[in-house]
Amino acid sequence: MSPTTRPSRRGFLQIGAFGLGGFTLPQLLRAESKAGIRSSNKSVILIYLVGGPPHQDMFDLKPDAPAEVAGPWKPIATNVTGIQIGEAFPKIAAMMDKFAVIRSLVGNQADHDAIQVFNGRNPKKLTPSGGWPQFGSVVAKLQGATDPAVPAYVSLCHTCSHGPYNEPGPGFLGTALSPFRPTGPGRDDMTLRGISVDRLADRKTLLKAFDDTRRDADRTGGMTAIDSFTEQAFGLLTSSKLATALDLSKEDPKTVARYGTGDPKVFMDGNGAPRVPQSLLMARRLIEAGARVVTLNYSKWDWHGGRNAEGRGDNSIFTREKEDFPVFDRCVSALVQDLHDRGLSDDCSVVIMGEFGRTPKISAQVGRDHWPAVNCVLLAGGGMKMGQVIGATDRNAGEAVARPVTFGELYATLYKNLGIDAGRATVADIEGRPQHLVEDSSVPIKELG
Repeated sequence: MSPTTRPSRRGFLQIGAFGLGGFTLPQLLRAESKAGIRSSNKSVILIYLVGGPPHQDMFDLKPDAPAEVAGPWKPIATNVTGIQIGEAFPKIAAMMDKFAVIRSLVGNQADHDAIQVFNGRNPKKLTPSGGWPQFGSVVAKLQGATDPAVPAYVSLCHTCSHGPYNEPGPGFLGTALSPFRPTGPGRDDMTLRGISVDRLADRKTLLKAFDDTRRDADRTGGMTAIDSFTEQAFGLLTSSKLATALDLSKEDPKTVARYGTGDPKVFMDGNGAPRVPQSLLMARRLIEAGARVVTLNYSKWDWHGGRNAEGRGDNSIFTREKEDFPVFDRCVSALVQDLHDRGLSDDCSVVIMGEFGRTPKISAQVGRDHWPAVNCVLLAGGGMKMGQVIGATDRNAGEAVARPVTFGELYATLYKNLGIDAGRATVADIEGRPQHLVEDSSVPIKELG
């Protein structure tokens, strides 16, 4: 670029202002401050246990309950005095000081529907036009990306054949705020074939010229979505940062082995998610690369008992637990230890839950059915106060009897950990009305600090 064509510093700042919707950078920062939003490198990994895990066999055992409630598992001591969890989780028990358990999450919906897990909203309540956006989409809207080459919100969720198991989407925020799906079918198309990065940049400039011309005629928001997806594609093509994060061959083989591996093509019980421990490792790598929110779905926990999907053999809940529990114990403990070893534990929050709990009484088919009365959540990191249990259930693990926690409180906590004040920040719906981020003006869980 010659001196005669190089823009002046003042011109550059003016261009930058147009790129920020007419705001100068100081104005934008002031607006963020007023809205209760603080940009940072804080992050969240949300792990959805598809189908609803049995809380009374994992982190809320009731050994003194009748046999038809207690089941065969026994509690074991953890490295935190006074806290016991299921014997199938010795690795987590040995580092319980790095976890917190909520045993009293209430207000769960009763159906197999992932929507409440991903946005904290009960789908039975009043919903604005377009639907509530999921958590990652809200964060992407309010905070944006930390790095142009890495999307703010990345989903590693596998698409389940049972539709309600899948993420609900960006809702009224629009398609542009959908999660980036790097493991989807479009990933193979995002490679440079016979074109240099310089030529790609020239093509991007040309595309922008066409887009600016078309924008005046667009009234559907489609151009905004195209802009978002185009930026993600160009970022992946011109930077190795995201591609490297997704390439587990670049990880220490010992670390991969510590997490464990599974086949992403094998969907548990046919319509659940695959049991893929390496997804947790990939989530950690994406967080390190700069993603703010990473979501993933893991296995299937809807164990009603009876025979297996082929109508043969033993499909009792306890047979399935013996298969899944050790793998889960291994990969979750590896993730949390990894975050601590890499100095990420204060910045990255981990939240693990399903859509509801399971019935206290074991059924005639040797299973546990849906139980929305109470749910259990496992938390780690995020600068939260660990080594504690929040809330309690009755002697059968059927009802919350101490410190009931709502989804609104849980999500207000996650927003807080990211630097977003859910009591002040809002997002505009399709009609332009400001909508609060959580239900019922909820505040963060005080016990977590």
